Amino acid sequence: MTSRLSRLAVALVATAGATLGVTVANPAPASAAMTICYNTSQAGSYAGTANQAASIWNNATVNLTLSANCGSNLRIYQITGGGSYAVRTSLGNGRVYIDTQQAAQYSPLRIMTHEIGHILGLPDNYNGNCAILMSGGSAGTGCTNPYPSTAEANRVSNLFAGTFSATDRSADIFRDSWPAALAPVS
Repeated sequence: MTSRLSRLAVALVATAGATLGVTVANPAPASAAMTICYNTSQAGSYAGTANQAASIWNNATVNLTLSANCGSNLRIYQITGGGSYAVRTSLGNGRVYIDTQQAAQYSPLRIMTHEIGHILGLPDNYNGNCAILMSGGSAGTGCTNPYPSTAEANRVSNLFAGTFSATDRSADIFRDSWPAALAPVS
């Protein structure tokens, strides 16, 4: 609330100054970005994919920065079988599990970016639209888009700015974003 009031005060002063013909230097943002430290020590061959996904989120959003191996707000694990999923313990905190079998069928980067999206407060959106990151596997195996839509990125930015509140900040498990692995063709 204090930072919101500070921003409002700065805006009012700038508006008053402009009205009087006074120029005001553009001040620094009232609050710094929140850093989410992610840990890839258990990510196996998906550590690089996690770094790429973090870069995508860092470039798409404001008010947050994902930073590698500086702590453990977010832990990333490589698993085999059971499907990829995320467990959010609170906004910006939790675990992501990437299933090697699913990642062999779907884009590993799309899976990783999608699952991190859950940790950042986004729910699934099974609409089959490849342009919507949170549509997950409903967009099909041919969809490789790892980028959040503008609306998804804005939602995350607003969550971390305190503009919106996550609907449920308790422990959430996001499963079944990706259809079960297909049986090998004989």
